[in-house]
Amino acid sequence: MKISVIIPTYNRRESLCKALDSVLSQSYMPNEIIVIDDGSSDNTDKMIANKYPRIRYIHQPHSGVSSARNNGILNSVNHWIAFLDSDDKWNKNKLKTQTKLLTINPEYKICHCNEIWFKNGKQINQKKKHQKNGGYIFKKCLPLCVISPSSVIIHRDIFNSIGTFDESLPACEDYDLWLRICSKYPLLYAEEKLVEKYGGHPDQLSTKYWGMDRFRIKSLANLLDSGILSDTQRKNAIDTLKYKLNIYINGAQKHNNEVAAEDFKMLAKLYSDSQP
Repeated sequence: MKISVIIPTYNRRESLCKALDSVLSQSYMPNEIIVIDDGSSDNTDKMIANKYPRIRYIHQPHSGVSSARNNGILNSVNHWIAFLDSDDKWNKNKLKTQTKLLTINPEYKICHCNEIWFKNGKQINQKKKHQKNGGYIFKKCLPLCVISPSSVIIHRDIFNSIGTFDESLPACEDYDLWLRICSKYPLLYAEEKLVEKYGGHPDQLSTKYWGMDRFRIKSLANLLDSGILSDTQRKNAIDTLKYKLNIYINGAQKHNNEVAAEDFKMLAKLYSDSQP
């Protein structure tokens, strides 16, 4: 199984080294490693040239993580694609474990795995709402993102079928993609904790943007407009959208943000109780 690893990065030279070292230490080596530099100004290019001359390095103007990942997909050559965020690390058997599972279960086109979480340098426990699963998990993906980009291996056929990351979303772009994928495809799941996921740093998207649910609301509205959902999936998505809209509108009003509240009230009217 030939795998292309895509690592988007933006001014994370030090953590990028750790991410790359974890890929180069894999017991099952990928055939291609691509770093997409999203306009870094910290000499990432020189570091790659000096320390990792065999890594494919692609520079682009600063356009966001979705654009960087999509650029990597476009430039990759293999059927199987794995993503790794530049602030995360892989266990040495990450690719070996997942490729073995995918070989045994050839009907699957995507596999994800469990993770170890760190915040501000300390290991933290995942909450029950973050519990990961395999199979058809569309409904479980609706409340929040339960799949990490750093944990997945995806066959290119999926992108040809449902598209790539939505570049109009500055955050929750992974939530959006997983919903589209999980509406059509079952997930294979490796229970082993094969990814170290690091959070708490100031350039994290969840830190940079307030009110993350506003991006999930946009994603749900786009998904409902797409026409790809079954009747049951559509009902579940509408229920989640109305729930999130209610919380967001109440929060906006509480903080005297009437402009935001009115915008989302208009969307809520489209999905009232009478919505089929």
